Amino acid sequence: MTIELPAQAENHAQKSLSTTAAHKLAHTTKSEPQMQGISSRWLTRALPWVQVHGGIYRVNRRLTHTVGNGEVEFTVDGGQARIIPTELRELPPLRTFEDEEVLGALAQQFEQRELEPGTVVTEFGNPVDQLLLIVHGKLSKIGTGEYGETTRLGILSGGSYFGEDILTDRDAIWPVTLTTITSTTLLALPRAALERALDDIPALREQLARFADASSRPQNKHGEANIEISSGHAGEPLLDGTFVDYDISPREYELGLAQTVLRVHTRVADLFNEPHNQIEQQLRLTIEALYERRENDLVNNPEFGLLRNCDPKQRISTESGPPTPDDMDELLSMRRSTKLFLAHPKAIAAFGRECTRLGIYPDPVDVDGHRVPGWRGVPIFPCGKLPVSGTQTTSILAMRTGEKDQGVVGLHQTGIPDEYEPGLNVRFKGIDDQSIISYLVSCYYSAAVLVPDALGILDDVSVARQSD
Repeated sequence: MTIELPAQAENHAQKSLSTTAAHKLAHTTKSEPQMQGISSRWLTRALPWVQVHGGIYRVNRRLTHTVGNGEVEFTVDGGQARIIPTELRELPPLRTFEDEEVLGALAQQFEQRELEPGTVVTEFGNPVDQLLLIVHGKLSKIGTGEYGETTRLGILSGGSYFGEDILTDRDAIWPVTLTTITSTTLLALPRAALERALDDIPALREQLARFADASSRPQNKHGEANIEISSGHAGEPLLDGTFVDYDISPREYELGLAQTVLRVHTRVADLFNEPHNQIEQQLRLTIEALYERRENDLVNNPEFGLLRNCDPKQRISTESGPPTPDDMDELLSMRRSTKLFLAHPKAIAAFGRECTRLGIYPDPVDVDGHRVPGWRGVPIFPCGKLPVSGTQTTSILAMRTGEKDQGVVGLHQTGIPDEYEPGLNVRFKGIDDQSIISYLVSCYYSAAVLVPDALGILDDVSVARQSD
């Protein structure tokens, strides 16, 4: 049996005002303009900021005899790698040598070698018979412990060099055994080729002799001119006199600058200022963008960015790719009083995966009411400004901060004309013939590393998930 219900009218008569029509007369509640590009900017918050008068900050240090410990760069054409001649000046003995023609002739003496993983390149105790420049790959420095056990002493990667003692010491021996971890490309300068170059180029021989003489002067393990101090004596011995020598060419940091011109039409400023002031909101978002650029420059700027200004002796590479607790411990051990790590969020996630794999669960660290990841009680702050390469590798920074601790500091100058916030000013430029108001917004900043061991970097950090 079929029961038929009364048919309902398809169109109901509207009995009240719809919300669509009502909001035309209503004063809706509006949020301030939102911006996805705003990040936590932990680096800016964590750095102590130093007032810089005159726009320049000079870092005075003790005189250092060892200089030029940088990374060597190459050009690669197809499968052929060639050293850029001027990059040979990154080797300490050639740091002050400026004859590019001679450097070019020396660069041509290097031979390219392709090595498989597990290849023994040098053996501890044997005479140094070649200078090695690593183009690509990873090599492990292996030593022998007190009881004959094998110990790993570090990693060499692309841009590193080994065996530079061959340039100044005929009797030098290999201090460690060097073994390739991955497929490796390197350029080698055999002793025979070096001897031919020295015979043909007297200026090169003289340069190496000068460096050997300077290196023989008393210095501490950091390469600083020694301070003569006597202790443990009795009676009335004649004490050595001393003085603290200073670097006569100290590094000077000039404040960097980020600027933009903010433009607002007078009609917008006059008629559309409720409930939010248009100029204030435009200015707020512009300043946020400038602060994001400041954070990016503090990390990546070629002049003062932390990635570019880390001493090569303070750079290490991961053992296997992902950041492991052992890698973080080695990075932590390279300086006293490490205050923070700085890592890309993907690197933090990769470190978390490694800890989970090993059954380690680090306690988070409380920072100003925020619980952030930590390791050995040191906070690991996320920073999306650290680059991740196409091969999914990045870097993790560790630093000591503050002038009193000879650490890393941020630089700015407050009290500038038309200052809107510390180190940032907004200057009215006027109204043009098209009724557009213009404001010049400027932010001045920089960063300085007071001593080399204040900043360390863990390179070649793989953030890709490892396949099972």
